[in-house]
Amino acid sequence: MSHSGTTLILIMAIAVLAPLLAYGVGRKVPVPLVIFEILLGILIGPDVLDWARPSELIDGLSQLGLTMLIFLAGYEIEFGKVRGDTLRRSVQAWAIALAVGLGTGVLLGGGYTKGVFIGVALTSTALGTVLPVLRDAGDLRGRFGSVVMAFGAVGEFGPIIAMALLLSGRGAGESTALLAVFAALTAGAVFWALRPRPPWFSKIIAKTLHTSAQFAVRFVFLLLAVMLGASEVLGLDILLGAFAAGLITRLVLTGAAPESGPQVLEKVEAVGFGFLVPVFFVVTGIEFDLDSLLDGGRTLLLLPVFLLLFLVVRGGPIWFLAPRDLDREDRGGLVLYGSTALPLVVAITTIGVDDKAMTAGEAAALVGAGMVSVLVFPLLALKMRAGKGKGGDELLAERVSGSETW
Repeated sequence: MSHSGTTLILIMAIAVLAPLLAYGVGRKVPVPLVIFEILLGILIGPDVLDWARPSELIDGLSQLGLTMLIFLAGYEIEFGKVRGDTLRRSVQAWAIALAVGLGTGVLLGGGYTKGVFIGVALTSTALGTVLPVLRDAGDLRGRFGSVVMAFGAVGEFGPIIAMALLLSGRGAGESTALLAVFAALTAGAVFWALRPRPPWFSKIIAKTLHTSAQFAVRFVFLLLAVMLGASEVLGLDILLGAFAAGLITRLVLTGAAPESGPQVLEKVEAVGFGFLVPVFFVVTGIEFDLDSLLDGGRTLLLLPVFLLLFLVVRGGPIWFLAPRDLDREDRGGLVLYGSTALPLVVAITTIGVDDKAMTAGEAAALVGAGMVSVLVFPLLALKMRAGKGKGGDELLAERVSGSETW
C-alpha cells in the first residue's frame, strides 16, 4: 500500500476515534472534538510516532476540509440576525483589532512583512469551531448566539479580506481592484439567489432528496465550485470564495426550498464534518512542527504570549463594543468565543512559512496558541454562562445524565 493510503487510513481511524474520546471525556469536561483530532494527528506525525506524513493527496484533501469548514461557517450566517447595530459594532471591533494587531505584530516580529502575518492571525475568530459548541450548548438560536455569530462572522471574513489585500504579494491598488470585482460578482450572485426560483426547482429538490440523483447536494457543490473558481481566477484566497458560497447557498435554499433546506444542509454537513473537516484538523496535527516548538527559548515563550494577545488584540475591542443589552457574563463569554482562533491561523502561518516570512517555530507557536485557545476559551465561556443556554434545569439534567450532545 502507498504511503498516502496508509496515512489516509490512519487519518480516518482518528476521525472515528476522536468522537468516542470526546464523548467519554465530555461526561466530565466538555472538550471540543477538534482538540482530539489535532492531538492525535501530532501523535502519528513525523515528530512523535512518525506513522503518517503529508503527501499531495493528503494536502489536497486537507485543503478541501478547510474549504468546507469556511463554507459551512458562511452558511450559518443569518442575515436577519446579523445586521444593524450588532453588525456595526462587530465591524468596528474587528477594525480596531486589526490596527492593534498589525502594530503588535510589527513590534513583535521585528519587521513589517512578518508583522502583517502575525497581526492578521491575531484578529481571526474560529467561527466554524465555535458554532458546534454553541449549538450543543443550546445558545446558537438565541440572542447571545446571534451576537457571537455576528462578531465571529466578521472575525472570519475580515481576516480573509485582509489576507487578500495584505498577503497577496500584489500592490494595494491591484488587490483592491480585484476585491471589488469579486465583490461585484458576489453581489450579482446574491441578487440572483434572492430571485424567485421556478416551481420545478423546488419540486426536483424534494423529488431527488432521497434518491441517487441528489440534485440539491450537487447544486450546492456547483455553487461552491463556481465561487472557488472565481476567487482563484482573480488571484484571491479560495477561502474568500468558500465563505461567499456559504452565504449564497443559504439564500438559495431558504428562498427556493424552505422545507427541504435543513435536510440538504444535513447531507452537506455529513460530507463536511463526516469526512473532509476531520481530515483538515488531523493533518494540521500531522504537520505541526512540535520539534521547533519544544526546542525551547524564544519559540516556546511565544506560545503563551500569542495566547494572551488573542485575548487582548481580538477580545479587548469586543469587550468594549459588545451590545449594551449583554450582561457581564454574556460579555465575557462573547470575548472568549471571539478570541478563539485556529483554522485561519493555520492558513495564514502556512502562507507565512511558504513565503519565508515566518520561521517554522514562530508558526508552531501561533498554531499552538490557537490550539490552546480552542481547548480553553470555549470551556471557560461555557462555565461563565453555565445554565443560560437551554435553561438551567434542562442543561443541568443533561450534564448529570451525561446525555448532553457533543
